Amino acid sequence: MYNILNVVLGIVVLTVVVTGTAVAQEQAARSSLFREADQILERAQDARADILAPRSYAEGLKRYEEAERDFERGRSAADIGEKLGEAADHFERAIAAAQLAYPTLSSALAARDDAGAAEAPSFAAGIWARANDRFEEAAREHEGGDVEDAREKAGEAESLYRDAELQAIKSNYLQETWNLLRQARESRADKRAPRTLAHADSLVSEAERRLNESRYDTDEARWLAQQAKQEAMHAIYLTGILRAIESDELSFEDVMLASEDELARIAGTMEIPTSFETGLAGTTDQIITRVEHYQDSLARLDLDLMDRSDQVAVLNARVAELVTRQSDLENELGGLAEERTALVNRMDDQARMRQKFATVERMFTRDEARVLREGGDVTIRLLTVSFAVGEWTIAAGHYDVLDRVQRAILEFPGSRVTVEGHTDSFGSDSRNLELSQERAEAVRRYLLGNAGLQPSLIEASGYGESQPVASNDTREGRARNRRIDIVIHTNIGMGY
Repeated sequence: MYNILNVVLGIVVLTVVVTGTAVAQEQAARSSLFREADQILERAQDARADILAPRSYAEGLKRYEEAERDFERGRSAADIGEKLGEAADHFERAIAAAQLAYPTLSSALAARDDAGAAEAPSFAAGIWARANDRFEEAAREHEGGDVEDAREKAGEAESLYRDAELQAIKSNYLQETWNLLRQARESRADKRAPRTLAHADSLVSEAERRLNESRYDTDEARWLAQQAKQEAMHAIYLTGILRAIESDELSFEDVMLASEDELARIAGTMEIPTSFETGLAGTTDQIITRVEHYQDSLARLDLDLMDRSDQVAVLNARVAELVTRQSDLENELGGLAEERTALVNRMDDQARMRQKFATVERMFTRDEARVLREGGDVTIRLLTVSFAVGEWTIAAGHYDVLDRVQRAILEFPGSRVTVEGHTDSFGSDSRNLELSQERAEAVRRYLLGNAGLQPSLIEASGYGESQPVASNDTREGRARNRRIDIVIHTNIGMGY
């Protein structure tokens, strides 16, 4: 039995080896026969001859596939080579025709690529198919020598591709919201939650309008579509609650008490006593105040930790140096005294920086500005200095805050200052960059007026949407990103 198994195993191994050798030989033979035709086919595909010169390309592909079938059937190399030669000739003609057609069809081809990138074959299949038909007609007309007809049909194809692209973008961003709005109407949200449903309708209409105006700047349209989706879901939820009230499954009191319970859960985690005798506002205000207190405390702890870390780093560096140079201590007493003095001065600088930082921080309320510190830089992030849409003129209502910014800068005489302009992501990148620079320049001009500041020490830089501090997907986040930052590069700790 053992010998029989060995014989069978040997036969299997021999079969695998022979089969593998045969496959390798077949692959080598194909590679040799098809090498030149494969290279020309690749060049034709790179020239996009399949769509720019479809007749010649299709003839070449037909001969190429016939050669492949002949190879699989074991036909002679001469027959296969003849068909591959014919295929190569057609591919070469297709490449030449594609190069001639490109100037006439390039705009339509670019529109086709854009529509494809927007997933038009999936989201706008009907228009995409009609556009492809018209484009193929244009390519065939050009290949046949009728350039005028080709140009006319290419224009029609381009228009159809652009329509397909726009429909695909809308479907991509809005289809789910449209479905939810239809579901909301079927659930009679127009009767039970009409205001919420109307808000969702207005948001999705605005998103569609934005896409019609600029299909390539989709940030705002995407956000509007997301808000519309949330409002549609909100309308469906409210409709369900109101239907339950109508059928006596719930009472208005049940709904109000449930809202109070949710707010009480939040307050409970913060150890805030709750009282709803006058509504939700009192407890809500207490929660907001407590959160702001925690945020302020965390910011102060971060600053203290930064100072302590700096001091520890200096001391650790000195200790490491002393350990490696113990034998020279006696000769370095004078140097140690000087270093001790330098260390004391540095710690004094840090104390003075903390004092000045606190002074600047007290100049602004929490709603007006956030005062931040990183190393020797103090940043005043202005929260109330805003601009009208597309404008950079400073409103008179912001003068008082900017006057206090002037005084804050004077707390650090001789320091360089950078006025940074920032925007949210809505709008084109180039316009946002330009607008942020204009707004930064406007603030710089104001700060230089009547404050005794040196123009050479204050510069303005616009960063557009490139440095967000919050998500652009929320209204609050975008408001935080549309900001002016005043960065004071202080001299403290550097010979100040």
